[in-house]
Amino acid sequence: MGKKRSGGGLSPVQQAAKFLGVSVLSGAVLAGIALPAVGALGLATKGTVQEFDEIPADLKRPPLSQRSTILDSQGGQIATVYSRDRTVVPLKDMSPYVQKALVAIEDARFYEHGAVDLKGVLRAVNQNAQSGGVAQGASTLTQQYVKNVFIEEAGDDPDKVAQATQQTIGRKIKELKYAIQIEKELGKKGILENYLNITFFGQSAYGVEAASQRYFSIHAKDLKLEQAAMLAGIVQSPTRYDPVNAPDEAKKRRDTVLRRMFEVHDITRGEMQAAQAKPLGLKVQRPHSGCITATRGAGFFCQYVENVFMTDPAFGKTKADRAKLWNRGGLTIRTTLDPQAQDAVQKSLAEHVYKTDPVDAASTLVQPGTGKILAMGQSKPYGNGKNESAYNLSVNKDMSGSNFGFPTGSTFKPFVAAAAIEKGMPATKEYPSPYSMEYPSPVQGCEKPWTNEEHAKVENENETEKGPYRMKEAMAKSINTYFISLISEVGTCPVTQLTDKLGIVQGSGEKLPQVPSIALGAKGLSPLTMASAYAAFATRGTYCTPVAIESVTGMDKKPIAVPKSNCTRAMSEKTADTINTLLNGVIDSGTGKEAGLDNRPSAGKTGTTDERRNAWFVGYTPNMSGAVWVGSATQQVKMRDITIGGQYNELVFGGAVPGPIWRDAVNGALAGKEAPNFNLVDIPDPKKKDPKKPKNDAKPDQPDQPQGGGDDHPDGGLGDLFPGNNGGDGNGNGNGNGGGGGRGNDGGWFGH
Repeated sequence: MGKKRSGGGLSPVQQAAKFLGVSVLSGAVLAGIALPAVGALGLATKGTVQEFDEIPADLKRPPLSQRSTILDSQGGQIATVYSRDRTVVPLKDMSPYVQKALVAIEDARFYEHGAVDLKGVLRAVNQNAQSGGVAQGASTLTQQYVKNVFIEEAGDDPDKVAQATQQTIGRKIKELKYAIQIEKELGKKGILENYLNITFFGQSAYGVEAASQRYFSIHAKDLKLEQAAMLAGIVQSPTRYDPVNAPDEAKKRRDTVLRRMFEVHDITRGEMQAAQAKPLGLKVQRPHSGCITATRGAGFFCQYVENVFMTDPAFGKTKADRAKLWNRGGLTIRTTLDPQAQDAVQKSLAEHVYKTDPVDAASTLVQPGTGKILAMGQSKPYGNGKNESAYNLSVNKDMSGSNFGFPTGSTFKPFVAAAAIEKGMPATKEYPSPYSMEYPSPVQGCEKPWTNEEHAKVENENETEKGPYRMKEAMAKSINTYFISLISEVGTCPVTQLTDKLGIVQGSGEKLPQVPSIALGAKGLSPLTMASAYAAFATRGTYCTPVAIESVTGMDKKPIAVPKSNCTRAMSEKTADTINTLLNGVIDSGTGKEAGLDNRPSAGKTGTTDERRNAWFVGYTPNMSGAVWVGSATQQVKMRDITIGGQYNELVFGGAVPGPIWRDAVNGALAGKEAPNFNLVDIPDPKKKDPKKPKNDAKPDQPDQPQGGGDDHPDGGLGDLFPGNNGGDGNGNGNGNGGGGGRGNDGGWFGH
């Protein structure tokens, strides 16, 4: 008989025997097995049967993580993403060969014993006790499945994975108890199906369907005998028997599985020998996951979708909740990406800016009135290789974009004009607009006035540009001194109040400062921000927050709530109509003439910053808005005497490179679609003799005026964008065409 403890009760051996339901074992057999002390079981020190019973009775089986699919608005696949590459399939969609092969090599008595193979357990327990550890296992397929459930639940947490796989008798006891539950709950076929879906087959493949695709490029239901045997053999040690990196070991293991299948009468000797004579016959598909695999050049958009998922509370209250949902996968994510628009953007970018060029280009298109992002692309492909980029230059820092955005130059001027018109300023407002002048001072802000203590000056592009000018001509010719006069009279507060309504923040996420130089685009913004803000002009004053996701379906095929665009009125219809009239003139006869579209109304604005570090075109039709930025992502390239897209440019400006990119992208995106009209207003111009033809048209090749620079001035300009000792003082002072606030020595252009 087994010995009792001095305090009474069952010995550890008897406790384990009772737990396992093996009371039929004789005391003589039990006495021949030496178990470690109760403490070594990893259970409570009392070691009572009650403590065995305190192990939770129900094994919680989380849904198996699977790949998720990201689709465009038409249902076409953009990319697949996954934490674990797995596609769950029913047993009927698995080859009978792989079912038999796995049972033969891992648990030949699977259909004969219960949850626990008692003979194997007693043999292993005895040897383990003698060795003082867990030297030998006796796991049935059911027990192995339970262990895999523990690992799956641990996810990518290394500490939890270690706990799930720790070699202790305590874990083994828990595994045994849960195995009994699972055996009753699922039955043999259910266990086999779940096991073949959950287990790891190496090479990032989880489950037999993913493994079949990875190694043979076929479905699990089509596996031949020799292929099934190879997969079954991998399970014991995916690294040792990796057929890609250790083909000889994999073949030996495969042949062992075939021999075992013959021994248990699953196949004949002839079938075994014929299969053993065949090569591995691999047709490997490399793991394809993540935005690097995105089609249509939509890698950056795919990255944006993932970032939305990880940051928006719609997908979980906490970051951990959202990550859990994403990593579990099995999602079908339908996005707003329009394939026609995306193709048009990528084609235009590829034609106008080469990936090997010293500068980058980024373009984003959105739908006015809905906020839907229709296209998002860059000249350098998504990736980490040469002439590739992992930074999304179209978005802000919090969405894996630039730390600061990019100075927008004159493309900011329409916001100043809109704020002035909203305050009652007539569109015929005239200013002297000399070639050069000091910033007016003081200028009223929301809380306190700004003063030009440094006597900073602002200049136009050419000395011949002297006023007086009215708003329409000043907008078409992009006259700096006009718009500084305008913001100085209106004040910075109405401008920033309007930009707040238009969702405009700096690339860093910070609001715009209360300084007059913002009128000249001295602060860095993103193309998505600009495209979305200009879309409000197209909708006659309604701003809609950008959205990228139309719908999400979970692995249970049930819909998951998604974030919706929030549309609010930012300005009156009259103001928007007036801006549309002004910006229509820019494309018709001003600096943006090269961006004019074919047979459809359009409006837009060019922008270029000091030293030609950035060039922009932001434009729109009543049914599409888009922004194009061209420049160096690090802001180190001055675009003079430079070849871009195979074309030499003495000077790059907004109408010359970004303008044609925008034109070709939007023409392609809207091909075959309706061409609605703007609601234009009459803006009297006393200089006109013929109301249909402006007297002072800008020349087609006339560049717009560089803005937002002044980086030679120690107190302003691009000092706010780079690490260095000469950053500005934050007051927006600067010479040349305006300034910025200094950032000082810390930080860099991109976040890491």
